[in-house]
Amino acid sequence: MSKVIDIGCAEEVPPLRGDWNHPAWGNAAEIFIDQFRSESSDHRPVTKAKLMYSPDALHLIYQVEDRYVRSVQTEYQSPVCTDSCVEFFVKPKLDMGYFNFELNCGGCLLCFYIEDETRKLEGGFEKYEMIPESIGAEVKIYHSMPPVVDPELISPTIWVNQLRIPLAVFEHYLGALGSLAGQAWRANFYKCGDQTSHPHWAAWSAVRDLNFHQPEDFGMLHFC
Repeated sequence: MSKVIDIGCAEEVPPLRGDWNHPAWGNAAEIFIDQFRSESSDHRPVTKAKLMYSPDALHLIYQVEDRYVRSVQTEYQSPVCTDSCVEFFVKPKLDMGYFNFELNCGGCLLCFYIEDETRKLEGGFEKYEMIPESIGAEVKIYHSMPPVVDPELISPTIWVNQLRIPLAVFEHYLGALGSLAGQAWRANFYKCGDQTSHPHWAAWSAVRDLNFHQPEDFGMLHFC
């Protein structure tokens, strides 16, 4: 069953420095990414996120208690899901497409706007757009790990990623969003590591197949 969570408005915008316990996050919903696919290895990283909004942005932070940490993708729009990675898929308007923000532990970002997630044999999706770097650069990122972690770090490691996603990023594709208070968006949160030594795939709202691109499995965000 898809999950539902209330998303509060930030009384104070959190500083972009990866401080999980900063008082500014006190009004944030805490999200547990713990629905692991059976195809995963026996590695089950404890992954949590917090999300809230301000008048002009979403604020998202992940904390991962991990092992087998890897980061080799360093170019914008490179396949970061192959590394130690966290992801946020979100569909602001129910009758339009969704966005996927995928971020490896080294802070490298992949983000698309997808209107038809049907997979094509030659790769990609039936109808989607890679968000150009000029727009992707509007997403501000903090990462606690260096851009490259290679060889893989096998010892227990806690790492943090934080994103500030301006609402303007969505509005490039969807038009004006207005005040978020009272709106309901569909979304999911993921943790993966496709090409680490201990691959794993976890979601907040469980997915029926090993495929994160299933909007029908997204949970619901209610903005308070």
